[in-house]
Amino acid sequence: MSRGFGIFWMLYMLFFAVPFPMILYYNIKDAEPPLLNETNPWLAVGLLGLSVLLWGIVLSGWFYKWIMLNFIAKRNVIHLAKHGVRRKAEILDAVKVSKPGSKYNTYELVLAFKNLVNTDIKQKAVVNDSKPQQHRFEKGKTVEILIDQEVKKMPYFIFAGSEASINVLIVFLITMGWLTIVTLVAWYYIYSYQTESNGMGWRFIIYWHPLLLCPAILLFYKLIFSYFINRIFHGKNGEPELIKFKGIRTTARLISADQTGTYINEQPMVLFKLEYVDEQNQTHRTEIKKIVNLLDLNQVRQQTVDIFYLKEDPSRIAFAEDLENVS
Repeated sequence: MSRGFGIFWMLYMLFFAVPFPMILYYNIKDAEPPLLNETNPWLAVGLLGLSVLLWGIVLSGWFYKWIMLNFIAKRNVIHLAKHGVRRKAEILDAVKVSKPGSKYNTYELVLAFKNLVNTDIKQKAVVNDSKPQQHRFEKGKTVEILIDQEVKKMPYFIFAGSEASINVLIVFLITMGWLTIVTLVAWYYIYSYQTESNGMGWRFIIYWHPLLLCPAILLFYKLIFSYFINRIFHGKNGEPELIKFKGIRTTARLISADQTGTYINEQPMVLFKLEYVDEQNQTHRTEIKKIVNLLDLNQVRQQTVDIFYLKEDPSRIAFAEDLENVS
């Protein structure tokens, strides 16, 4: 249900980023043809350069996300296997999620182990079992994991003995898809020039031309998503994982909890002001924002709440219950 909803909104937003600006532009253009001889050629060249720059940013971003991240993740796994901090993890729960006849047995696990500062944490993980005859991933058993010392690169931890591999066919198909998009963009530049220049060069490019507006909208979407996901829901990129794997657990006193006036999906954002004492017996006061479910408003009435904080920066905290869902 949620996946289908996400695909719907992705296609919906993609429509307003690409087809809609084209429909709007060509309807306006047919109704009121532009006077190319009155257009400043230097402005046109500037807009053309901006258009190429924006498309370059969009396409390079997709190339990095769709293709390069696969090779970076493989490199990080190899580095983690050599330099990761070893911990023993107990399997609290194990659910087989692979379909009958699958190449590997896939399990969703809930692990319990000590993080990098020896605080007990629980962590969800998915693992492909290449040796099912050994029954390694069953509830109650212990496995070894390796944690990234800096918690800066994904994956942040792996199972000992894990091997990184890349599905060449999938990467090839994704690369072909990316090259197809690049070809379509290049073709649209050629098509626009041939059908709109009228012997006046690139003077037909205006602020709302699809060559300029489409990449601008796509980048706008990226900035908006980055802001809401990284700042409102999770804080800085990688911040929850960093606090979970390097944080110390303690109990904080709730000083106040006030709504900020911001709502996400009709759920209020609440500003929590907390006070806690660290392991050095130093008292700290800090603030944290969180989206609170309307059915869980009892959280704002509690006198105390469990949190994690970073020893090197006590102002960076996270609610313990929120970190349990970080995977």
